[in-house]
Amino acid sequence: MRNIPTITKNLLIINVLVFVATFVFQRVGLDLNDLLGLHFFLAPDFQIYQLLTYMFLHASIEHIFFNMFALWMFGCVVENVWGPKKFLFYYLSCGIGAGIIQEIAQLGSFYMIATTQIPEATFSDLGVIAANSAAVLNLWTTVGASGAIYAVLLAFGMIFPNERIFIFPLPVPIKAKWFVGFYIVIELFSALSTTNDSVAHFAHLGGMLFGFLMIRYWRNAPAHGGYGHSNGRQFFENLRNNWEKRSNRKADSSRFDRHTHGGNDNLSGMESRETDWEYNARKKAEQEEIDRILDKIRKSGYDSLTDAEKKKLFDKP
Repeated sequence: MRNIPTITKNLLIINVLVFVATFVFQRVGLDLNDLLGLHFFLAPDFQIYQLLTYMFLHASIEHIFFNMFALWMFGCVVENVWGPKKFLFYYLSCGIGAGIIQEIAQLGSFYMIATTQIPEATFSDLGVIAANSAAVLNLWTTVGASGAIYAVLLAFGMIFPNERIFIFPLPVPIKAKWFVGFYIVIELFSALSTTNDSVAHFAHLGGMLFGFLMIRYWRNAPAHGGYGHSNGRQFFENLRNNWEKRSNRKADSSRFDRHTHGGNDNLSGMESRETDWEYNARKKAEQEEIDRILDKIRKSGYDSLTDAEKKKLFDKP
């Protein structure tokens, strides 16, 4: 947990605590899913705050496990690239956007059901019909972080489209962009072809839609540069190489000592020792600068780096 970025870690903790609290409060007759879950907006139990609170509730242990696993797997990377503030804004905004799309989808379903039962009904009649169907509409409740999680998955695919990932049960790694595209097709097919499967497919698609629009806006706005990297593999490889160099600092220091104190007493030996000293001093200063940049990424995300710091990070050693 110590190595998980701040926002991702806190989101994991909050979701687990709320999941446990759901069962605790059920024992005293209080249903958090009914209170904080997202109700259909024409239902009497709907409250505007539910667009935020619903994404911290989950219906089952399997539901929260897979959502939190995906949040840990992809959220850590995305937060390290964007930084905590932008990642939190993206996560919550896409979760709210997913809830809005789910409300629109439910409105469409309600209209179809109403016109099936009352063929002459129009949109203007839905309020009256909803009032007469309050008990049923209060059961239309959406819970889960899936909309926000799918948005994080999309962000990973757009930032690192060519990064290969292993996904069970596939036997070979696939590029992130194909993995994301596959999920979009599956969700779209499921949303259009299945009914009453208790899965909010339109919420999943809604989260990805809001995420896509937000990332596209950030990429086109000069003030929000650095939100996408066409070469994700280079990012990971350079970051890994720099961390390895950092871990070998002691070895470099011992090499510095050997070159500084070794050599002959003649003029050429003195020149050689001076050259070695300058070389090691320069390498030591460069490594300290890399360490500072890596610490800055860990604390504030990749996007907090200046252009000069980004160039320094990706310069070939």
